[in-house]
Amino acid sequence: MSRVQLALNVSDLEGAIDFYSKLFGAEPAKRRPGYANFAIVEPPLKLVLIESEVARESGVAGALNHLGVEVESPEQVLAATSRLSDEGLATELEEQTTCCYALQDKVWVHDPDGAPWEVYTVLADAPEVSGLSGDGMCCSTSSAAVAESSTVAAATPAPAGCC
Repeated sequence: MSRVQLALNVSDLEGAIDFYSKLFGAEPAKRRPGYANFAIVEPPLKLVLIESEVARESGVAGALNHLGVEVESPEQVLAATSRLSDEGLATELEEQTTCCYALQDKVWVHDPDGAPWEVYTVLADAPEVSGLSGDGMCCSTSSAAVAESSTVAAATPAPAGCC
């Protein structure tokens, strides 16, 4: 089986374990002092959490924009919204929003260190980028950065993934 590995520095390992357990509906496969990893079945992902006093520091431009899980339908976005809200996570639902050259439905949550995660589905291709804020953040959750495209090429097949 192939899967993507994502290794994140986190400032609070227990808080991060709690958040990612809720986000992915799974418990860590391995826990060690300052370390945990998850073997997520759906979506296929090896998530590694490494406790670090400096975590992401002040951030490096281009190092992390946002993280996401693409699902197949708007119904799955709504189901994720309900599940995450039921788990006590603050959610921000966006429907029919244009981001990264795609019309999408999505829900946003943030991990304990502030990293934005989206669960999203691509509804159609869009002829304009939209959704990019002045600081280059793609698919930003700030209301000023979320822009609707006035025209959407609904007949064009949707691209795989966001951005």
